[in-house]
Amino acid sequence: MEIRTARTPEEVLLAKQVRHEVFVVEQEIPAELEYDELDAACTHLVALDAEGAPQGTARLISGEQALALTGVEGRVLLGRLAVRKENRGTGLGAELVGAVERAGRELGATECELHAQVRAMGFYERMGYVAEGPVYDDAGIPHRTMVKVF
Repeated sequence: MEIRTARTPEEVLLAKQVRHEVFVVEQEIPAELEYDELDAACTHLVALDAEGAPQGTARLISGEQALALTGVEGRVLLGRLAVRKENRGTGLGAELVGAVERAGRELGATECELHAQVRAMGFYERMGYVAEGPVYDDAGIPHRTMVKVF
């Protein structure tokens, strides 16, 4: 499995295919909520198998966009982490989180924020993320903000 930054529009489409499968089909999130204006300017990471088929994805929001969304200087935002069902439990999700964190540190970030589905909080806690603030609704799913200081 290779995790890399999506370098072409075609690779961004591969990342979006995984998001569609996981969020729109499995979790029944409306497509108009899944895809947003941040997709055009963020960094998409995609995990490709040996045949080049997408198996997972995550996106990294940094710079002024991250500052506007988080209100914290030096913080990047990890979002849209998705792994195809057949690859869950293999460590691929953790590898994608690690890749986003490394990319954030390379940009000078000192911490990373994410908006976890409540049922996935344990996964992020095992990776060093700490919950902040109350539970809130996002697309009909309970979420909670989590942060990791590097």
